[in-house]
Amino acid sequence: MPLLSIAIPTWNRASYLRLTLEQLHLEMPPSKASQVEILVSDNCSDDETAAVIESVRSDGLHLRYVRNKENIGSDKNIAQCFNLASGRYVLLLGDDDILIDGTLSWLLSMLSNRDYGVVFLRPYGYNTDFRAELPSSTGDEKEYSDASEFLVTLSAFTTLISANVIHKQSGIDALQFCGGHLVQTHLIFRAALSAKQNLYTNRYRVAYKRNNSGGYDFSKVLVEKFGEILDQYRSFGLSSKAVKVIEHRMLIGYYPFYIWRQRLSGNHDLAVAKKRFNARFAQRIPYKLFVAPIFNLPRYLAVIWGALAIAAGRLLMGDFRRGFYFAWHKIIMRKKLIR
Repeated sequence: MPLLSIAIPTWNRASYLRLTLEQLHLEMPPSKASQVEILVSDNCSDDETAAVIESVRSDGLHLRYVRNKENIGSDKNIAQCFNLASGRYVLLLGDDDILIDGTLSWLLSMLSNRDYGVVFLRPYGYNTDFRAELPSSTGDEKEYSDASEFLVTLSAFTTLISANVIHKQSGIDALQFCGGHLVQTHLIFRAALSAKQNLYTNRYRVAYKRNNSGGYDFSKVLVEKFGEILDQYRSFGLSSKAVKVIEHRMLIGYYPFYIWRQRLSGNHDLAVAKKRFNARFAQRIPYKLFVAPIFNLPRYLAVIWGALAIAAGRLLMGDFRRGFYFAWHKIIMRKKLIR
């Protein structure tokens, strides 16, 4: 049994997949290659994905390649990745996400020395060059013996693939969690709540391609379905206080950006989204302060309020440095293009 499976669901993103696999090849410690399984589950791509696989194999990267006979949908492909992985731990890695320099060696060391339910890999977004756009970060790892406290710290990051290494529990069929675009969230909650220890790292470990996902209804998945998951896992040991704090953190530091971006574009009918938010959060003070005005104010005022809410939320959530660094990098890049 490998110590770690890196399982990559993919569909028609050959150029991104090549970057992801080439970086894994660079990161693979030769002395520990036997501890790592790389699995690619191709959801019947009709681009150059198969050619990319052959190319990286010819360069010496060992991997398992599974090609579906038909497109089974993103949920089932993610679940299939998890089920087929043979490692003790599984990292579901997006085909456009990258383990940054030094992460794989560090991760294998951590997994070899302790037994964790979930290991969180702090992510950051990049546009063109994941190395040049790496924000500064400080601090060491922190172990959590209280799973609810750990999940509160993760909050919105429990919805992301690529950011969480999951202990694979026997008898878990990930296909049972399909249908809500949050297969990985179920797996994270189950593993974390079943473990004595979970690990959070303050240093950035994963780079994800900005604004490169979609195809789902944001409010249905990340408000309605995510709320259902929070309620469901109370019976697994998630405290009621943790549920409330997770949602408050998302109302302050996560939801405003997405609603603001939709108001900024002016191309979205937000009536359904507003109804879903009101159904769950109408009486919450963070909702009234950080999100509701972006829905309700005239567009130009909503955009201004949203920008202020995003800045305040990131400051309160301790994520202001990453946001500032991203904005500064965009300014530098625009100046270079103008020149």
